[in-house]
Amino acid sequence: MSISTSGGEQRRPSVVSTGKKPPAGGKPAAAGKGAGAKSAGSGARVPAGRAGGAGGGKKPQQRRPVAPVRVSQGRSWGSIGLFVAVGVIAAGIIGYGAYAVIQNGRSWEDKAAAIGGIVNFRESDPSAVNPMPGKQSHEAGPLTYAINPPVGSSHNNAWQNCMGDVYDAPIANEHAVHSLEHGAVWVTYRSDLPAEQVEQLAGKVRGNEFMLMSPVENLDRPISLQAWGYQLKLDSADDSRIDEFITALRQNASMEPGAPCSGGITATGTTPRDNVPGDQPMPPAGG
Repeated sequence: MSISTSGGEQRRPSVVSTGKKPPAGGKPAAAGKGAGAKSAGSGARVPAGRAGGAGGGKKPQQRRPVAPVRVSQGRSWGSIGLFVAVGVIAAGIIGYGAYAVIQNGRSWEDKAAAIGGIVNFRESDPSAVNPMPGKQSHEAGPLTYAINPPVGSSHNNAWQNCMGDVYDAPIANEHAVHSLEHGAVWVTYRSDLPAEQVEQLAGKVRGNEFMLMSPVENLDRPISLQAWGYQLKLDSADDSRIDEFITALRQNASMEPGAPCSGGITATGTTPRDNVPGDQPMPPAGG
């Protein structure tokens, strides 16, 4: 079929079927390809939809920048707790070290004076402790003491064995006082003290040199501790002052440093045993 125009007869091009299905929407595929033709001036290939400048296709949508998400980091309580614990331990060690240095720098007399309730008869009643200053006073037979239990004064020539001995019956004051002179601590208790407390006291005495223990008749408090010139009376074996007394005064309160606690009387009974080998009287001071 021909079409008559001013330019002459032209033929309409024949449509050749390629067998391909047209794109969805009924638009021929060639339309998209035409837009991908080269630009006339540069020879560069222009992406589909941009050919022909502003008039060709839709402008691409620009993505908005994604704002960074800030992650809130909570406090590490575990680490903080660890640092605090370490700090507390360190402070405790330093504090205890300082306390130990101070304690070690104190005299035993100062340590004894710091024990609540202790009585220092060396200061309050010297005559009850040492009636004959400057020399030993060994006397035979029963003696009378102003303090119960006694903390000093005249005594028998023989001492009571004080190598951690625990006596289950009363012993002679005259021998026990001699043990105090050698530096022993004498732990005494009333007969009605509960058995578990008696055993608790015994555990502090057994196996420890310059220590002895026995019940005492007519004791006005459940427990009484003696060293030469010192006394501390208590109501319970749980009292921490017991250990303080022993630590401060055992051997330190001795009137005969270096004197033994072994080789003494091991029998019980309140009557002193005369004519038993023991210490010999010391000469007066300076003579």
